[in-house]
Amino acid sequence: MRDHQRINVETHLKNAVLFNELGANEIARIAKGTREVRCAQGETIFHRGDPCTGFHILIFGQVKLSFTSPQGGEKIVEVVQQGQSFGEAMMFLDKPYVVSAQALNSSLLLHVSTSTVFGEMDRDHGIRSKMLSSLALRTHHLMQDVEGYTLLTGKQRFIGYLLDQLENGELDGEAASLDLSVKKCVIASRLNLTQEYFSRILRELNDLDLIRVEGRHLKIPSLERLSKHQFE
Repeated sequence: MRDHQRINVETHLKNAVLFNELGANEIARIAKGTREVRCAQGETIFHRGDPCTGFHILIFGQVKLSFTSPQGGEKIVEVVQQGQSFGEAMMFLDKPYVVSAQALNSSLLLHVSTSTVFGEMDRDHGIRSKMLSSLALRTHHLMQDVEGYTLLTGKQRFIGYLLDQLENGELDGEAASLDLSVKKCVIASRLNLTQEYFSRILRELNDLDLIRVEGRHLKIPSLERLSKHQFE
């Protein structure tokens, strides 16, 4: 865990996408209804079924949103990255959380209370618009997930995931490399794959020299070949 020195909440709120167009007075009001949440790796932030009292902004770290099937298996819905927010939908619906949230590593979040958000939305319709845009984007991503689970093979889903992740990697002409930001078991769950099937996909792509796996570091000799193979 990083040091526990108190952070400047107003600065982090101002940097958040939802609030970056607000003035100092608005940010100060929101800060009064915001609290820090520091979590160690593996610590649960909230459980499915807990009442939603606001939404979270992730300052640093990673958080997984997941639920457990009746058979006891975990399904990861989303891995939240630095700067992203979550929990807005349940806040608006005034419903309990439908997923659980757990820190994948040491993380710092800001929790913005429901009353604070609603109060500022009444004052500034720009916040309302940004909140709705954020929810619409998340819905779009969920629809893409459903489409992928229904129409794409596991291999196609993983190649698509890699291509989406390349903005965090190192490009070198047709080649690329990146460090997987989460464990392979997390990626498998996120893509709705069993760990055994995911391992077979890695071996197959490695045997075809489409990827080279070195722990959590991954090299792609040819982006063009990998992209073409997605739909062969």
